[in-house]
Amino acid sequence: MERRPRRNRSTAAIREMVRETRISVNDLIFPLFLLEGENQKVEVASMPGIYRHSLDSLFNEIEECLELGINTFDIFPVVDVSYKDKTATHSFNPDFFYLKALEKIKLKFPEACIMTDVAMDPYSIDGHDGIVKDGIILNDETLEVLGKMALAQAATGIDIIGPSDMMDGRVGYIREVLDDNGFENVAIMSYTAKYASAFYGPFRDALDSAPKSGDKKTYQMDPANAKEALLEAELDELEGADFMMVKPALAYLDIIKSLSENFNIPIAAYNVSGEYAMITAAGQKGWIDENAAMVECLLSIKRAGAKIILSYFSKRYALLKSVE
Repeated sequence: MERRPRRNRSTAAIREMVRETRISVNDLIFPLFLLEGENQKVEVASMPGIYRHSLDSLFNEIEECLELGINTFDIFPVVDVSYKDKTATHSFNPDFFYLKALEKIKLKFPEACIMTDVAMDPYSIDGHDGIVKDGIILNDETLEVLGKMALAQAATGIDIIGPSDMMDGRVGYIREVLDDNGFENVAIMSYTAKYASAFYGPFRDALDSAPKSGDKKTYQMDPANAKEALLEAELDELEGADFMMVKPALAYLDIIKSLSENFNIPIAAYNVSGEYAMITAAGQKGWIDENAAMVECLLSIKRAGAKIILSYFSKRYALLKSVE
């Protein structure tokens, strides 16, 4: 045989030399959950190893991650029901604990890149990403709330806004609001292809943000649709998105690949809570090698074309690399 592909697999050194896809900790964004109060670090029952942190505990977590080489964090607020209402008014109240905490995080860690989430569901008594009226999610009325939320977050000094709501026109609306108020350097990482997925359950447990009635299928995408993602991406590009995200990741590798091949904007993918929970639970049962499965999944997402991966495995992966 003239060609023997196994020759390039014969030793660890050769395999490393010809490896096509590599994961760096610089590719990763670590999602974090922020609680109000002090001295709190509460594990999410459905996400072993992931915690809700009060600000003092979150400082420690960010410091540890920075030492491991993780530089970017997506911070989600755990909002008590007493703060929730129909129009998410606390999401843009400058005195709200979340916005105050973001200011302190940027002051303490100016070298860290901080991303925030723009959607109504953590703050809404209805648990939806938009204003609900007579069972209908109101698109254009919701944009005004999202704009106020994005502006309040930008004012804390954060670096990237992540609109996850899937309302039509929200990227352009938020871009205009930010630019008109002097925040033209705040980037937008749009949740471009966010599917109505069964893999979000543990995240909703962490934030207590599940819909109180109905579902999110009138605004999140149908899992059966691939071409529709190209339409969403085209609109987000025209409206000024700096990054485009696919969520979830593992069941939508074809969508990641499609967007990476058709657009020059960096593509991100969200390795979501349900994907994390499945691997972690199977690892704890001894059914799979948890670390090997983690690495394989992250590689698959990067191989599909994602430049950036939001993953609850970020710290665990960085710890694994630090001892190699």
